[in-house]
Formats: sequence, structure tokens, C-alpha cells
Amino acid sequence: MSPGKGEPAPVYGHAFGHTTYERHQPEQTLLYQLVEAHYPALVDQLAQQGKSLPDHVHREFEAYLKCGRLEHGFLRVRCDKCHFERLVAFSCKKRGFCPSCGARRMAETAALLADEVFPDAPLRQWVISFPFPLRYLFAAYPQAMGKVLGIVYRAISTHLVHKAGYQLKDAATGAVTLIQRFGSALNLNIHFHALFLDGVYVYRDNRSPWFRRVRAPDKGELEDLVQLISRRVGRCLERQGLLEQDAESAWLELDPAEDTDAMPQILGSSVSYRIAVGPQQGRKAFMIRTIRPLDRPDPGLERVAKANGFSLHAGVSCEGHQKDKRERLCRYIARPAVAVPRLSLNATGKVVYTLKTPYRDGTTQVAFEPVDFIARLAALVPKPRVNLTRYHGVLAPNHRLRAEITPAHRGKKAKLAAKAEVRSPAELHVAMTWAQRLARVFNIDVENCVRCGGTVRVIASIEDQDIIDRILAHLSMKEQDTPARPPLVPPTRAPPATMPLFAGKGTR
Repeated sequence: MSPGKGEPAPVYGHAFGHTTYERHQPEQTLLYQLVEAHYPALVDQLAQQGKSLPDHVHREFEAYLKCGRLEHGFLRVRCDKCHFERLVAFSCKKRGFCPSCGARRMAETAALLADEVFPDAPLRQWVISFPFPLRYLFAAYPQAMGKVLGIVYRAISTHLVHKAGYQLKDAATGAVTLIQRFGSALNLNIHFHALFLDGVYVYRDNRSPWFRRVRAPDKGELEDLVQLISRRVGRCLERQGLLEQDAESAWLELDPAEDTDAMPQILGSSVSYRIAVGPQQGRKAFMIRTIRPLDRPDPGLERVAKANGFSLHAGVSCEGHQKDKRERLCRYIARPAVAVPRLSLNATGKVVYTLKTPYRDGTTQVAFEPVDFIARLAALVPKPRVNLTRYHGVLAPNHRLRAEITPAHRGKKAKLAAKAEVRSPAELHVAMTWAQRLARVFNIDVENCVRCGGTVRVIASIEDQDIIDRILAHLSMKEQDTPARPPLVPPTRAPPATMPLFAGKGTR
């Protein structure tokens, strides 16, 4: 979990019988070594074709190569009691493929949703995926993605209100959608994970809103919904001039990209599981398969429906009292794109990525040439200022019922009634601290000294390159003078113990 500025990723040690913090060393990970070695090669190959990556993609790679590295700046933290001192590296805080920063954002988002947004009401995860052309469209034109998300939310929320026996003027539901850009094979697969309240709030007759649960959707209802969504999305994109269709087929009508822009080529290859660069460009990516598993009935298939390339799944839910499961579900939908433990090199030098769940045809791994792997990472970088977390209905910031439903506002209201001290709006919306994230996800205490248990605090922020070099050179000489002290090499880090065991369908 890579922190914000001055917040490094955790590694595990033990002191006084408790799990303690040690600095993560990203340069020792395979992902970092691949990016460092082959990102320049991708740039060179594209330059030979007269193409280049956009500036925001370059910034993503350059920031990742500095993430967690002491050579690019750090904090000095010291124990007030024994004066033991350590250095804390800065992080990149990017949204594309950095595993540490993605894990930090996952923990922070899940804690916010579980503690301050979702009430103690049942939740259901609705996952909708799209045909290949629309995945490309959403990556190239994020504004179209926002309009389609509105269509999806209105279709599902109207279904829930009517199923509860009410009209839209008398009841409303709410949801939080996290837009995921990746599939399990590191392919570009923009799809929506929406956590819906599994029911509606009724607010007629000027009474306080009360929650009315609805039954889980059956397969027939999902089939009707996915048909409705596909038709409405098609009409919407036609009106915007992004889609043309006739009686037999449909195709995208997009403005031609600049000849020097490499992203259309990279995005299109990633969406269709093809090789983006190199002598094998345009061919299917190499899939590693085992014996195809036996066709056994999947209990989750009763709540999945497909139509016209769209897929809708609603088979995962949690009850209102299951707070731990609710947070695990929030972590799942906010998880980072790249799982480093599933990344490896084979004997021929190809990058092998193991799928989380084998495909139905027996595919368990996908193999890339190193430069093509870097192109896959480039396709996962979102455009700037594209919000990947959306709030809907009664959970939206400006909805009139939000203050009566969400825990954060209800807690504030109770404190006001008791005339207790209330945090300012800025304090209410401040992100979790680095220490809080580590304690919540990994049960690691970073606020106490590993030697004496005293309180640790920041004493300086070092950003001047000359001072950075002098301090690191001094520490290096000091280590050489004390050979009896072994170098600190962090162990391989496991995922959080509370990661969920379930997965949404339709995210291939």
C-alpha cells in the first residue's frame, strides 16, 4: 500500500510482539524492473512508426519509476523517546497501474464507503460489461461513458422502485459505481461495478424515509434489464453521432485520430487481446491453457444475463449487519489493476500473468513480450480529470435525503443535538492518514517506535536533490562501516487478509 507524499508501502517485521512497519522497496519487484527496462523500448518502437504516447501516459510511467524511491525525496521520522530515525519515501499517487498507490486508494475508498456513505442496509453488486467497440469508445471518449452510466443507473433504479410497488415520485434508491478499466488478463475492459442499496427508501406523506427491501432479481428480470439497457445505450450513442446502425449491424463513427497518436493502436489492441507493438503486431496474444474444466452448473449463472454483447450480473450481496463483508466488497470493486504476485517471467523471457479465475476454455495465463506488456500498462492509464467513482440517487452529494440516510451525516446530526463538539467540513472530508490505512488493512502500527515503543513523528521533509544525495551517501558509508548489521531486505508481501473470496461476473 503506497501512501501519499511521505507515505511508503508497508513491509512486515516484529517488535514488542506486534507487527511493525518497514519500507517497501519497489525496485526489487518484477513490475518495476520491467517498466524500468522496457518502457524506453516502447517509446523507441513507437517513434520508429512516427507515433508517441500522450503526455499523461508519459507522466504516469515517470512518476511510477520514482514511487517509493528514496533517491527522489523522503521524510525523516524520529522517535521522541530513543531518537531512532528512519527515512520514508514519497509515492506517486497515480491511478493507472501502480500497485502500491492502487492498494492505498482501495483501502481509503472502502473505508469511506463502509463508514460514511452506505447505511446499515442490504447491498447488492450489479456488474455490467460492454461489447468490445464500446470499451474502446469509453476509453477514447470518457464523456460518452458518463452518459451510458446514467442510462444504466436509471434502468436499474426504476426497476427496483417499481418492484417495491412504488412510483418514482414516492421512493428512491441509491448506488455507488466504481468504473474499472481492466480485465483479469490486463486487457482494457471498461465496465461498471455498482453497489446498489438492495431496496428503496420511501418518503411520501412528509414522513421520515423508511427502507423497503426488494427480492433478489431472477434471470428473467435480468434479461429484460440487459435488453432495455442495450437498446437505450444504442439510441443514446446514435443521437450523439458516435454510433451508426442498420438492420443487420452497428459500427462506431469516431473522428479520426492524429497520425502521431499511438493510443488508438494501443487501446484497440488491448481491448481485443491482440499484440500492440513489435513484429507480431496485430496477432492474438499468447494464451496458456490447461485441460478444459468439466461443464458444471454455476450457481451464480441464475443471476447473470447477456444480450447484444452486454452482460449484467447481480449475484453478490451482503446484509445490513455484515459490516466486514460490506467493506470487503467495497475493497473488491476498488482493487488495483495489477496483482504483482501473479506476475512472472518464463524461461524464454516472456512476461506471464496468471488469471485470477481460469476462463471457460481452460485459459489460466497470458504471456506477453516485455515491450507489449508495457503497452498493456499504457492502455490502463485513464485520461486526466476522469472521475472513476460516481454517486447516485439518495447517496449523491446533493440529494435531499442524503443527510438522513448516510452514517456520516446522521452522526453529525446526533452530535449537534447533544451539543457536542463537531468537526469542521474540512475535517469531515479529510482522507484517512497513512497510519490509519495501515492499521485498518494490515493491522500494522506505524506510530510507535520499533525499538522502544515510543511515539514517532515527522521532523523534516527532504526534497532538495543535493541534500538527498548527501544523506544517502552518508548512510551508505555508515552501513559499510558496520558490516555486522545485515541490510534490510523486505520479504514478499501478501495481499490483505480480508480480501474477498468472491468476484463479479462479466469482467473478463
